[in-house]
Amino acid sequence: MAAVAFVTIIGAAAFRSLPGLLIEPLHDEFHWSRGTIGAAVSVNLALYGLTAPFAAALMDRFGIRKVVAVALTVIAVGSGLTVFMHSAWQLMLYWGLLVGLGSGSMALAFAATVTNRWFTERRGLVTGVLTAASSSGQLIFLPLLSWMVESHGWRPAAVTVALAALAVVPFVWLLLRDHPADVGLAPYGSTAYVPKPAPVTGAARRTLTVLVKAARTGPFWLLAGTFAICGASTNGLVQTHFVPAAHDHGMPVTAAAGLLAVVGVFDVVGTIFSGWLTDRFESRRLLATYYALRGISLLFLPMLLAPAVHPPMIFFIVFYGLDWVATVPPTIALCRHHYGEDSAIVFGWVLASHQVGAAVIAFLGGVARDVFGSYDVVWYASGAMCAAAALMALVIRRRDPAGEPLAA
Repeated sequence: MAAVAFVTIIGAAAFRSLPGLLIEPLHDEFHWSRGTIGAAVSVNLALYGLTAPFAAALMDRFGIRKVVAVALTVIAVGSGLTVFMHSAWQLMLYWGLLVGLGSGSMALAFAATVTNRWFTERRGLVTGVLTAASSSGQLIFLPLLSWMVESHGWRPAAVTVALAALAVVPFVWLLLRDHPADVGLAPYGSTAYVPKPAPVTGAARRTLTVLVKAARTGPFWLLAGTFAICGASTNGLVQTHFVPAAHDHGMPVTAAAGLLAVVGVFDVVGTIFSGWLTDRFESRRLLATYYALRGISLLFLPMLLAPAVHPPMIFFIVFYGLDWVATVPPTIALCRHHYGEDSAIVFGWVLASHQVGAAVIAFLGGVARDVFGSYDVVWYASGAMCAAAALMALVIRRRDPAGEPLAA
């Protein structure tokens, strides 16, 4: 199941590689401002997060396989329709709304649900592996898509994303299973057979009920705040704006996209290692370390951008890649520790904050480039926010002896 989920996430990861490659081509062809394009990306990122908790509840109601298959189909339709657009509102609808809704149902809440159902041991390691799958997909698709955009325009790249998502649907339908009981197995690491639970009705109501309950505790707000900064400093900033920022300094688009692909390589290593560490060390201290190191690296980035790739930039890419989504395994572990059976839905809401943070920076980054003619102010602000996230992670309290999370 871990292998099936891994391949599924890789196949759906193509859409994450494309937004940063679209900014300059869409600006040149349609004369849309970078702020307008960034707004469409921000809608996509926000819906990616806001859909996740409802998708986790829908998986409890209808099963993982059905929800994931529908989500991949919606991604394919949204990406495919972009090739026919001619107005900015269509970019908002196709890429922002449809791809955002579909990708939200394929978000990390999917990985959390699979891990919670199928594993009682090695959960941190499996979470790291599944989280790394998204970066592996970026590694596979980003160089190909950047070459397509440079050589043949952005439309073949959008069609490739649609076909990649559609190709995974039969794989999901034939091989993905909802629960260990479906194949007569106990969860990994458990000696007891666990019957398949009955479908949970009222998915939307349960999702909101879990949110209200979690929102009364301090750890939820601290996790949501740190993860919002995580999204702002990764998906919203680097993934969306690194390629155009490097191009501003004279670096070819293919070279900048290649650097992001290298981030994906080391992200796989860093995330799996983070999962291994999460099984052995205190999660909140790991989070504080990750955010502090990320903030320091972002403060140096404006000095490293140049027309050619040089050793200090390679060092940044390797260092930043190791830290890219290393925050996910300890964040999921803290959700599981504090919120038990509701942890997948709680993590869905925490992930929503991640994507809202990403959406805000994706939009503001484009506006900053339009206003200041440079991304420098955004890099510095993001570094400062990461320092704040490190402090917030250390403030998260442990559970009290009665088992209730302590408010911070």
